[in-house]
Amino acid sequence: MEIRSTFRKVVFLALFLVVVFAGNVITEEETCSKDTCGDQYPKDFLFGTSTASYQIEGGWDEDGKGPSIWDTLIHEHPELIIDRTSGDVGPDSYHLYREDVKILKELGVNFYRFSISWARILPTGDVSSLNPAGLKYYSDLIDLLLEEGIQPMVTMFHYDLPQYIQDLGGTTNPLFVKYFREYARVLFDNFADRVKLWSTFNEPWSFCYYGHSIGEIAPMKKLNGVGEYYSAYHILLAHAEVYHLYKDQYYKKSNGKIGLTLSSLGLFQKTPGNDLVERGMQFHLGFFAHPIFSREGGWPKVMQETVDRNSEIEGRAWSRLPVFTPEEIERVRGSADFFGLNYFTGGFVGPTDYKNAKTSPPSPSWERDQNLTFSVDPTWKRGKSEWLYLVPEGLKNVLLWIKETYDNPEVIITENGWSDNGELEDDGRVECITEHLKMVKQALQEGCRIKGYAVWSLLDNFEWMMGYTEKFGLYRVDMDDPEKKRVPKKSSKIYREIIKLHENS
Repeated sequence: MEIRSTFRKVVFLALFLVVVFAGNVITEEETCSKDTCGDQYPKDFLFGTSTASYQIEGGWDEDGKGPSIWDTLIHEHPELIIDRTSGDVGPDSYHLYREDVKILKELGVNFYRFSISWARILPTGDVSSLNPAGLKYYSDLIDLLLEEGIQPMVTMFHYDLPQYIQDLGGTTNPLFVKYFREYARVLFDNFADRVKLWSTFNEPWSFCYYGHSIGEIAPMKKLNGVGEYYSAYHILLAHAEVYHLYKDQYYKKSNGKIGLTLSSLGLFQKTPGNDLVERGMQFHLGFFAHPIFSREGGWPKVMQETVDRNSEIEGRAWSRLPVFTPEEIERVRGSADFFGLNYFTGGFVGPTDYKNAKTSPPSPSWERDQNLTFSVDPTWKRGKSEWLYLVPEGLKNVLLWIKETYDNPEVIITENGWSDNGELEDDGRVECITEHLKMVKQALQEGCRIKGYAVWSLLDNFEWMMGYTEKFGLYRVDMDDPEKKRVPKKSSKIYREIIKLHENS
């Protein structure tokens, strides 16, 4: 998930019915009706849920695993995490993955999107350090999912870069492209016969901006206005190399699909005049989507022109935005079988007024290049996370924007969720799921090619710099419980009924 009103409360149960919670059993009184949950999805529509390796696995140094940049950051600077916790153990899915598959089966999901820890497979990031124990862990997980009729969807990179690769310069080093390609080759060699859905990167904008521009997450590089662009450039090249590797050497035997997952805000505009929403979409979602999904390829035109112009004004010898060669543009363009989308919230965009602002972003910076301000409607319902507001209509807007801007690619919504304090009666999460699914159905009716939807997240887990103070799970996990028991919340039961209703429609 991305590192980031009072709506009418949706009524899910018919009048006079009582919601009864009894362990893992869903009673007849808890079932959804077609009026409340709906069933207007294509027959092949997939429902799933998502997790990420560092956030759930634990076992941070077991069985030969090497350190990632998150291990390093938290062990060296525990004070940076709001509750001074870590992912060293967390929900302990490294040892309890069978419990995870058990509850996935109870949910009735069609697919499970999880990420692989690069440092667990290749402790130093290089093929010379291949770790058989790491391969076995993921192989066993994949086999068990398939035995239960659940399709594995693998994310290759979800923020946890091997520390050794970072020591070489990480994603700002051109060598990253080669290292990532060979890491992907190991994954394909071992799992492509069983995994049919692959995502190379999760939310590269978040990793580039928060990790390489303002330095608020690992690897905490403050390279404003430069680091984010060079990191993005190499990530896009690495993605394309892995896409073509798969198509050239593995597709005929495995017949799967490969794409990447991008995040987006739902944007709205109050003021007339220039289309600020379009500018905001191009600078955020288009940053990575345009090179891959547009007809012409390369950076979005507005971003290219703006950064080039600002670089010249700053007196630089070259643009802060790397230049794609014609060959690279063609290599990257079209390098995805699907568009993975993470959506959580939205906001209003407006013109900037740095002269009268109390604070302003550094110069240079991506923020100044984008040159927009953001605000929210104070009546919007807010989650536990300070950045998270319930804005489901924004999801529909994003889906329609993708459809119109990129010739209607196949979309899988890979993350959508709600944070709270971990209560079992999580009505906010229930509302989040059902209201966003309404928008999915409306977008489908307007011709969007949406193939699936996944809730973030299966479990309460380590939420990066917020530690365990924010809960996104369909299942509660008490981190102080040695057994890490998975306890179903109300949302898990409603989600199960939504899936069941679709299957029976």
